[in-house]
This record gives sequence, structure tokens and C-alpha cells, in this order.
Amino acid sequence: MIKKINGKYVVLSEKTGRKFGSYNTKQEAEKRLKQIEFFKHVKSSKLNKKR
Repeated sequence: MIKKINGKYVVLSEKTGRKFGSYNTKQEAEKRLKQIEFFKHVKSSKLNKKR
């Protein structure tokens, strides 16, 4: 999730509220969020193949 805090766009975990970086533009924050989602899915697919 992306929230604007103190003039910056901050990428946050929806479950824990952990910060994954703050960015000057919303586009930069969206790019980072896409990276996080991509690697989250890659990791889960590797775990499923091992089973």
C-alpha cells in the first residue's frame, strides 16, 4: 500500500505496517510496490514447486 506521509510517498506493508521506502513521486513508489509484489510471488511459486 502507498500512503503520502510528510510530503513523501511511502510504501507500507498492509499486514505489519513495515516501511519499504519513501519516494518523492507516486510513480517511484508504485514501481517499488510492483517489485515487492513480483518477488513475493516468485518466492511463493518456488516453495510450491519444492513440495
